Amino acid sequence: MKKFTVAFICVTLIMFLMAGCGKKKEETVDINITALKGPTAMGMVKMMEDIGADAEGFTEDGNPYQFTIAASVDEVTPKLVQGNTDIAAIPANLASVLYNNTDGQLRVLAINTLGVLYLVDTDGSIQSVSDLKGKTIYASGKGATPEYALNYILSGNGFDMEKDVVIEWKAEHSECVAALGNKGTVALLPQPFVTVAQAKNDKIQIGLDLTEEWDKLQKEENKGTMITGVIVARKEFVEKNPEAVNQFLDSYKESVEYVNQNMAEAAALIEKYDIVPAAVAEKALPYCNIVFIEGNEMKEKLSGYLDILEKQNPKSIGGEVPADEFYYIR
Repeated sequence: MKKFTVAFICVTLIMFLMAGCGKKKEETVDINITALKGPTAMGMVKMMEDIGADAEGFTEDGNPYQFTIAASVDEVTPKLVQGNTDIAAIPANLASVLYNNTDGQLRVLAINTLGVLYLVDTDGSIQSVSDLKGKTIYASGKGATPEYALNYILSGNGFDMEKDVVIEWKAEHSECVAALGNKGTVALLPQPFVTVAQAKNDKIQIGLDLTEEWDKLQKEENKGTMITGVIVARKEFVEKNPEAVNQFLDSYKESVEYVNQNMAEAAALIEKYDIVPAAVAEKALPYCNIVFIEGNEMKEKLSGYLDILEKQNPKSIGGEVPADEFYYIR
């Protein structure tokens, strides 16, 4: 009987130790995530809500996430460079700039937002790019993506930038809206600001989606598209935690799908996390182009987009299109 008891204890102890070893292999990874207030953060709200519903801050994939919503790019960049955030949603061209300026210490995981720029007017006269001839376009974002996108589309449609159109650059989107209403005026605005402006002035209507116009100019050798935001991670974090990165991508993909398929519910969450009011979010979401694109398709679209920006102004992407290692392909 004694021998049996000792044997039973030994077997139990071995099973306990084996179970402990198994748990060790399943250790979770703390992940700090930062997103910009706006469309680039909207696709994350289901993940954020799932964490909030779990008292210990875990998502279904088992990893504890800490989310921060930043008001401007200036808040995100130092966090990435200094290692205070592991994953971030940032503008696509900024990802390239940071990669080039940190000797390749950044990886892009996925595209999360396509173009969000629209040309609007108050009289419905803009139905095609050719309708912009002789117009005055009010826009903000000189020296950034709005200027490069507008120049690419206008020049790609044969416009003489000195003669065919007048572009007036303003400091704020609100200034562009204020200038609308004068005869022959058009404004270049991003979502969700378009929806905000329409709530104040019901005469404002969308004339052209710049993402669609960009895609019309793409040729077989360049399958890029207009991209607003991407998800990036620090190279060191990716190399140390590939499984956690893949789990994050799976959870993030599910969150994006939820947002696109349940816009009313997603809009309520977007307001809950102080991104934009629910009424604005619900109307703007169909135009925000929130996506999840990874792997080779991401590489093809993003590299094509960055190539076009480089041709206009190499400084806009940090000097050159990043090397293949920039793109995380699992």
